[in-house]
Amino acid sequence: MSGDRRVRRTRRLVQEALVALILEKGYDAVTVTDVIHRADVGRSTFYAHFADKRDVLFSNLDELDFLRPGPVGEGGRLFAFSLPLFEHAHERRRLLRALLGRRGGGNQVLARGEELLHALVHDELRAAGARPSAALDLLATCLAGAFLALLRSWVDGATTATPAELDAAFRAAVEPGARAFLAAAGPERAAD
Repeated sequence: MSGDRRVRRTRRLVQEALVALILEKGYDAVTVTDVIHRADVGRSTFYAHFADKRDVLFSNLDELDFLRPGPVGEGGRLFAFSLPLFEHAHERRRLLRALLGRRGGGNQVLARGEELLHALVHDELRAAGARPSAALDLLATCLAGAFLALLRSWVDGATTATPAELDAAFRAAVEPGARAFLAAAGPERAAD
């Protein structure tokens, strides 16, 4: 087994241990010692890979590749990321329940998720023709918040909507405002 594979395996064991422990007793009650015991790794091994339990928490979030910015949708369709994100969230619901659910990392995870989604939305609106501005930053913040609110509602079990239904709700709530914002930038920028 190569060193790289061992590193990935160790990181995965620690990440999975944290997720399981969060689901059992909540993020705040979990200690690094708990994670070490559950993952069956040594303390020095844990600290060779992670600074603390928050670092493990964020590594789980950062490795959710669906939060990486991608190209704007076909034909310039706004928010092409939405349905694939909801679908991927559905596939990874156990992890998301640990990260975003009532017992999860709370404000820390939400703040990091908002950062990632803000960048994704901001980049997509820029690609659709929006100019950098304070108004664009505010709009991106609103859109990221709307997406996370739907996702968190689903993770907490407040809705049993399908990914397609979540996507439709997100689009119905945000597209009119985003299109109006883009139209105000000029007719050539609001195309699609």
